[in-house]
Amino acid sequence: MAEAKDVYTISDLQDWAAATKGLDHPAVLAVIGDPVEHSRSPQMHNPALRAAGIDAEYVRLHLAPDELAEGLSLMKSSGFTGTNVTIPHKGGVYDTVDSMTEVARRIGAVNTVAFDGDEMLGHNTDAPGLKRAIREEFSIDLSDLRIMILGAGGGAGRAAAVQCAMDHCDRLVLVNRTVEKAEALKEELRELFIDPDRLEGPSNRLVSIPREEKYLERELGQVDLIINATSVGMKRTDPEVVPQRLIEPHHLVYDMIYAPPRTRLINDAEAAGAKAANGLSMLLWQGVLAFEFWFNREAPVEAMRAGLKESLGQ
Repeated sequence: MAEAKDVYTISDLQDWAAATKGLDHPAVLAVIGDPVEHSRSPQMHNPALRAAGIDAEYVRLHLAPDELAEGLSLMKSSGFTGTNVTIPHKGGVYDTVDSMTEVARRIGAVNTVAFDGDEMLGHNTDAPGLKRAIREEFSIDLSDLRIMILGAGGGAGRAAAVQCAMDHCDRLVLVNRTVEKAEALKEELRELFIDPDRLEGPSNRLVSIPREEKYLERELGQVDLIINATSVGMKRTDPEVVPQRLIEPHHLVYDMIYAPPRTRLINDAEAAGAKAANGLSMLLWQGVLAFEFWFNREAPVEAMRAGLKESLGQ
């Protein structure tokens, strides 16, 4: 039998039966993006499908922005069960789905779609994936923490902030180089921090600051969990995300970057006596939640974890 191609295209979708003829399992799940070659989702989802005994194959599908609408229509007509969505399509898919979960609506982006007859249902598993990852790594819930998010103006940082706010975390500090983006997000989330049972106002629990050392120093003493949602740390030459002298032993540090597995931030945190973890667990749990959204059943988490680690050579 034939093996799936590394990447399929819109021309393949236009005659999907011919493009996937000979595969052991029907290709009815995908990740769409531009680019998409780097995605490790097939290495995570295909072991899960085999472990669960589901007759389906998960593939990569490259769609340019001007191909998105046609691509989604063809996926629907070709009998797809669902798709994951990566850059740059999360906003475009958000505007296309027929209905969506509350978390996707608040984030303003969809990263998971289920095809249900003629309808497309949208979800965002990045945010609840982070929630599960923090619970797994540190044995504590977001609701019990004072949290700082670095890179709150970007997509991953926004998703993290929305989840923290929806979980009514004890305190949330939004940090971004362009502070106006953090301030705009703060205004969006303000309603979730209004609690008549608390004496202090929402401004005490919800803060936005620029990513500058003097502001970080002022806030970090009132923070338990530091989340890096920026791309700083992917290269050895990258500067500090948080000055090492400001990291304290009581801090929990979660770096969404998973390649490399040990970033400067993680090394600095552990040198300071703090607990730290990389973003592999978030990648895993957003995939787990996508699987559960598509099939309405518990995902084989350990099969997914093993496939993901193998793909990263870990």
